[in-house]
Amino acid sequence: MPCFRWIISFLLLLGFQLGFYAEAANINGIRLWRAPDHTRVVLDLDAPVQHSLSLLNQPAQLVIDIPNASFKASLLDLPLRDTPILAIRAQSTPTSVKLILDLSSKVKPNSFALKRFENMHDRLVIDLYDLDSASQSLTETPAKIIPDLPSIPSSGAQSEKKSYTPVPATRKIIVVVDAGHGGEDPGAIGPKKIREKDVTLAISKELVALINAKEGYEGKLTRSTDYFIPLKKRRDIARAHKADLFISIHADAFVKPTAKGASVFALSRNGATSETARFLAQRENESDLIGGVGSISLDDKDEVLAGVLVDLSMTATLNSSLQVGNQVLNSLSGVAHMHKRRVEQAGFMVLKAPDVPSILIETGFISNPDEAKKLNNAWYRKQLANSIFRGVFSYFTQHPPADHEAIAQQASPPYISTSPIVTPSVQSTVDRIHLVVKGDTLTSISLRYNVKLSRIMQYNNMKNSVIKLGQKLKIPAN
Repeated sequence: MPCFRWIISFLLLLGFQLGFYAEAANINGIRLWRAPDHTRVVLDLDAPVQHSLSLLNQPAQLVIDIPNASFKASLLDLPLRDTPILAIRAQSTPTSVKLILDLSSKVKPNSFALKRFENMHDRLVIDLYDLDSASQSLTETPAKIIPDLPSIPSSGAQSEKKSYTPVPATRKIIVVVDAGHGGEDPGAIGPKKIREKDVTLAISKELVALINAKEGYEGKLTRSTDYFIPLKKRRDIARAHKADLFISIHADAFVKPTAKGASVFALSRNGATSETARFLAQRENESDLIGGVGSISLDDKDEVLAGVLVDLSMTATLNSSLQVGNQVLNSLSGVAHMHKRRVEQAGFMVLKAPDVPSILIETGFISNPDEAKKLNNAWYRKQLANSIFRGVFSYFTQHPPADHEAIAQQASPPYISTSPIVTPSVQSTVDRIHLVVKGDTLTSISLRYNVKLSRIMQYNNMKNSVIKLGQKLKIPAN
């Protein structure tokens, strides 16, 4: 009797396994994206799969073995140009699929599975990283933040003692513009299949063109074409460029199609300032789940020390973010309907660079038919880019970096002749406006601007050192 029960259990288990393996996963599609330092291949699946990679040298090939799968995708018209892939072939058996990628250069492969998420199906992602060091670019390879060191003469050279006259710094103000989403992550999709990733890239290119056209400014894009960048890497790109400002451009959706208006966001340390801000931040922070991030690594740093350093830096950075956000919001209101009349704050991951002032701009709700139509219009996108840059220019006019005091004496920024925006007035460097935010004290403000506390009080007709949240203080020149 016990033996009979064991046989029944074995047959049930065998039947379960046979039933499991009988349901093979279908590979329904294959897509390909090119980024500056790697090529991404995505397999669209209707169920999770197991897989293995084999990198061959002669001939140069990458072989992807996928058991218990059926290949139903098309290999025609894949954009293989400018990639290390010469061709892709599929070999199928009744129980497995073998994909063969013929390669033209050496690569370092990395693969991972993406589970079904919201309206996205299961996917298998294979990233082929270029091994040619010449192909690595600053855009995708952030440099470590290391202090500049004095140059050391070679041992064979005779160093000479020379006297140097200080030369005014002439470096440009660097603004990094981030086009939200991209590649595998289309972002929000509006009427007539208008994709957020296309709208954000178009506006970002217009904005960077305006920035680069202005003397003393330099604009950089986190991505110049359609490919995916993880959120942390986007802010690392800004740090690698030693940016004075980071702007992330979006055009999101809401559960209600009646939601409308542009918004400007800064990072929130404690929470969101509205339910909409919280909802949008959650959606944007989930981009990595949609676009695909294979692994997460944390730097091995002392948490207490890191926390103190970040808090010290973030206090100043958040204040600057709110200030530039206010300038951009006021400028945007001349072109777009504003969702809120103040800079909102939420926990956007992409804004969490501790040493780079950062703002996120929702240029409108792509889920709103009227706003989607505007965002799909090239002329309107130029208007948005123009108004954003006016706000940025106005901010740096009032708050120039320490080595850019002369920037305030420049003329107004370039603008489109058909724009209804009024050219902002250019203030003297004598008055810099500080917007009081949470955590500010008059002592910390005086240290930040290197101006005596008593002078700030006298300049603002203050009877005591008490300051209020939202108060605007005039900061005299040093």
